Amino acid sequence: MNFSSMEYFIVLSKELNFTRAAEKLHLTQQSLSAHIAGLEKELGCRLLVRSPHLELTYGGRVFLQYAQDFHKKYLAMQRQFCDISQNHRGVLRIGSASARGRTILPECIAAFQEQYPNVEILLTEGSNKTLIQNLLDGDIDLAIADFPKAIQGIVLQDFYTEEIALVVDKHLFQQVYGDQEEQVLQEFQAKKFAALARCPLVLGNEDDIDGRMGLKLLKAFHIEEPVFRARSHNVGMLLTLCRKGIGACFCPVNLMERNLAEQEKDRLYVFPLGDKARYPICFGCKETTYSWSIISLFMNVAKEQIKRL
Repeated sequence: MNFSSMEYFIVLSKELNFTRAAEKLHLTQQSLSAHIAGLEKELGCRLLVRSPHLELTYGGRVFLQYAQDFHKKYLAMQRQFCDISQNHRGVLRIGSASARGRTILPECIAAFQEQYPNVEILLTEGSNKTLIQNLLDGDIDLAIADFPKAIQGIVLQDFYTEEIALVVDKHLFQQVYGDQEEQVLQEFQAKKFAALARCPLVLGNEDDIDGRMGLKLLKAFHIEEPVFRARSHNVGMLLTLCRKGIGACFCPVNLMERNLAEQEKDRLYVFPLGDKARYPICFGCKETTYSWSIISLFMNVAKEQIKRL
């Protein structure tokens, strides 16, 4: 039995589909099937039921637990000996929200790989809830997220502070407030947002920081029945809808600053919301008996890089 066959079985158990698993492993279906058949022959029992759909047998579920345990220990061993030999190479698996990743990760990865060119970065995108589960399951090494609270088994380290602002297309603002435009503009600039009740909104979902923060702010503004024109997990999509005058949105300032051209920003009103709209973005790592040095090195490089953005 070899580690490759175990790894192939782990991937197949997640996909429960030979075609998808073979594509993910860059193998032919025939080769993957041969590896699984070899495991079954060596163990003396069936690991999979192949029809009417693929599923693990009891033996398959037992073997999966052993395979996952072996895989984790083998990966930890590889990484520890890389550190012992000061051979900075391997695959660092990082997870972040899609918009946050596009905003901050390209520069961080470029700066890191300039110093450590033999480390491959494998990126995963998902909601905060998904990333936390990915960490706990051992599917990623490092998450960059808004962690709502301390989570058992995850070690947090501060990265930077993010801020949400209220963003409104100027043409929409004029349409909604008409003759009162100047008065409402002054109120919003003074952080008095009662008139926002009359403006349509595009908002994130409650699983996302912008949606959760937006609902919290609306409650703080005493807006009981906000008018929602669209909801989305994708804050980049919400910003695009906002630019087209569909509705006002609550958007991270760094995302807006780095993804819009100056002429696009000129067509928007951006209203800061103060301390209540700021929150920490942290690095999260799974608590383990051995911490791979590459994870710490990436965090250090990223912290220096974020100061320049």
